[in-house]
Parts: sequence; C-alpha cells; structure tokens
Amino acid sequence: MTAAETFSADPPQDPGGPVPAPAGALTTADGLPLRAALARAQRRARLKALALVAPLLLFIVVTFIIPIGQMLHRSVYNESFSIHTDLGTGEKTPIMVNLRAWFEANPQGTEPDEAAYAALVADLAHAQGLRANGTIGTRVNYDLPGSRSLFTGAGRSAGRMEAPFREALLDQDAGWGNPALWAAMRQASSAYTANFFLAALDRTRDLDGAIVSAPSDRQVYVNLYLRTFGLSALITFFCLLLGFPVAHLLATLPLKSSNLLMILVLLPFWTSLLVRTTSWMVLLQGQGVVNNILVSLGIVSDAGRLQMMYNQAGTIIAMTHILLPFMILPLYSVMRTIKPAYVRAARSLGATSWTAFRRVYLPQTLPGIGAGALLTFILAVGYYITPALVGGASGQLISNLIAFHMQNSLNWSLAAALAAILLISVLLLYWVYDRLVGIDNMKLG
Repeated sequence: MTAAETFSADPPQDPGGPVPAPAGALTTADGLPLRAALARAQRRARLKALALVAPLLLFIVVTFIIPIGQMLHRSVYNESFSIHTDLGTGEKTPIMVNLRAWFEANPQGTEPDEAAYAALVADLAHAQGLRANGTIGTRVNYDLPGSRSLFTGAGRSAGRMEAPFREALLDQDAGWGNPALWAAMRQASSAYTANFFLAALDRTRDLDGAIVSAPSDRQVYVNLYLRTFGLSALITFFCLLLGFPVAHLLATLPLKSSNLLMILVLLPFWTSLLVRTTSWMVLLQGQGVVNNILVSLGIVSDAGRLQMMYNQAGTIIAMTHILLPFMILPLYSVMRTIKPAYVRAARSLGATSWTAFRRVYLPQTLPGIGAGALLTFILAVGYYITPALVGGASGQLISNLIAFHMQNSLNWSLAAALAAILLISVLLLYWVYDRLVGIDNMKLG
C-alpha cells in the first residue's frame, strides 16, 4: 500500500459531517482534506497573532495616528468665521451667512457694494446675540493683524445701524473700507483653506488672491525652520564627536569595567530633564560655575565673562549633553559586535593605525553612526523645554513657536500647519537617508 493510499483511508463520515475528500487526496485523521486543514491552521495562527498585537495597535491608533490626523485636518480647517460653537453645550450655529452668500455670488476682486455692507451688518448683529464677534474678529485677525477690534466694536452697535450701511460702518471706523479687510474676510469665509500653510512658509495672498511673500517684518517662520535644522545638525555632530570615543572605550574594555562606565552613561536618564536643564543654567550663567572658574584661572577677565546663557550657545551645550546617550548607545551596540581581530589583521599586513581605523573599523560602525545620528537629530528637531529655558531669543526652535501659538495666541490652525511642515520635513529627510544610505544599514544592535 502506498503512502497516498494510507492517508486516503478516510473513516466513515456522518451525513451532517464534513464533506469527504476526493479519492486519492491527502487527508487528516478526521477526514478533512490536508490543504483545507492547513489553511484553517494558518488562519487560526493569524487570528491569534492579531489578537496579541491588537492592544498595541489600538494604542498606536488612539495615541499616535488619530492625533496626527486631527493635527493635519486642523492645519487646513478653521470654522470660526462660518460656525459658532457654544462652549457650554457644544451646539453649532451658522454665522456670517449673508456675507458668505455675497462672496459666493461675486467673484474675487469685486468691490463691496451696499448689499455687501448690509449683509455684513446683519451678520454682525446676529453674531452679537451669540457673542461670536470676538471669535470672528480673531479668525480674520490671523490673516490681517489688527482687525479684531473692528468686529467687536461694530458688533455692539450693529443692531442699531440703519441704511445706508456702508456710510454707517465707515463713520464708525474707516478701516471697514480697506480692500485688504474684505479680501481677508473672503478667504476666512471658507472653512477649508491653505492660508495657514502659506503663513507658516512666510507667504500670504494679495487682493487678487495670488500668493506673494509676506511683509518683511512678518517673515519669521522660514528662518526659524532653518535655525532649527541647523542647530539640530550641529548638536548631532557634537554628539557624534563626543560619543564615538566613549562608545569605542565601552566596547573595548572588559565587560566588568564597561558595565560600570555604562552606568555613568545611563545616569542622565534617571534624572529629570528639567533638573538637568536648570543645572546647566546654574553652570553657564554669567556668575555661574564655569565663568567663575575661567576668571579664577585668568583665562577671562571679570568684566569679560562669557555669555553662554539665553543664546544659541546655551541651547547647543545643554542639548548636546542631554542627547549624548542617544548617540552613545547605538554606537556601543554596533561596536560591541566588531571583532578586534579585524584591526589586528590589518595592522599585521602593514596598515598603519589610522589606515586600519579608516579602512576596516570605521566602515563597520556606519550602521551605528546612522542610527545614532538619525535618532539624535529627530529628537533635537522637536525639543522644547531646553531651548525655552536656556535658548533666549536667538536659541529658540520652531517647537517653541508652535507652543506659543497653542498656548498664547490660540491660533491652533497655524500651530498645526507649522507642526505638519516639521513632520513632513523630517519624513523627507528620513526618505533621503533611506535613498542615500539605506534604512536596512541602520542598526541598533
């Protein structure tokens, strides 16, 4: 009897049981076709694996994907000019309906007529009953600074105004005749807009809707992005410069000694970030420890103390110290796997110490360098507490301005646009790294 005949010896099947396999097909002990049984087993294994990762997947969706999606939506959506939301009940009420209808009926560049002013007065009177004129003015103020007071002032008297409404509004404030104000209201009338991304790139729209550069006194964001990426790259370089020899020492020492030194590397993780930052403030200030030592050694005079606080120098020094472990650990994990025999073999074949290091040892550490540099750079780009405490005006990063718009100016749409551009820039750099070096060559151990 052949093997096929042995496996096809099916037991009797009940009328309501599984369909028997065709003659000559391989079956299991209970009579199921072997292919169907394998498919069922694989399906059960996949369901078990999904059940195991489901909590982590749900955590990532709730705490990562959904917030990022909301941020991206907020960067192009702002309903403050078209919908008023009652903070107590959450009820949404359409506002500025008449003016938005006039904008839809008249193309860009149309000079506002009496009908436009009548629609504006009616909408301001309605919004005053909802106490929404301040919110409306704030939304327009995002595109045209200094215009919020127009809406709050006119809203209080809109219910008493009589035709002709154009003269009534202009008598109250000549700013209502500014074409830039009407262009800003037209742009704000649409809940979905790209203006916040334009503002984040130091761009704006003119009266005809064309994209132009913002006034020179309002061009701050592009320079802040350049400063953020420049300082982050410099901090990453210093971390690599300081971390490479430390990681090499840890990798070449005996395990007992390297474990003891590793405690010193990990010690900053056991200390609060705020404590570490304030410690640097004590060390770097004008009357701090570092300057006092330099004065006592005669390196600098008492009147020429170094300014290392509230500037870029303070940001670089403090962040380099804080991010240094994130460079050392990936380097150490890769260097630990490099066999010392490789360098000894190169030197025995006539290579100098520098040649053996450059041609044999350094190429094997590139995965650790890539991992440490990428990790350090991404962390530096998004740092907030340290630049806020020791950076001053010249040491602030884009994260500090994002926090300002969320906490002080309450322009969440602009903050979301700034954050979205930062996210896209980091992803673009990540893509460039993958194309040039290859993400498969990056190793953490």
